[in-house]
Amino acid sequence: MKDIIIKGRDLKRELWILLGCLLVSYGFNIYAIIHYDRPLIELVSTIGFVIIFGLIIYLVLLIVRIIVLILKKLIKR
Repeated sequence: MKDIIIKGRDLKRELWILLGCLLVSYGFNIYAIIHYDRPLIELVSTIGFVIIFGLIIYLVLLIVRIIVLILKKLIKR
């Protein structure tokens, strides 16, 4: 069985992308709290939903990045 080696640069890039997705989902949460005039305690009480939504954004972005990578490889041929 072969070992899988992940370069530090690639790992840092993925972590930054994940952090960006989490910040975007947290921004959506802040917007919703302000728009619907909810108490600020919901910033803390809805953190689970924010994390799940951020992971969903990350997965969708990952699928799009994989499709773009496959299309680039097909176009190179």
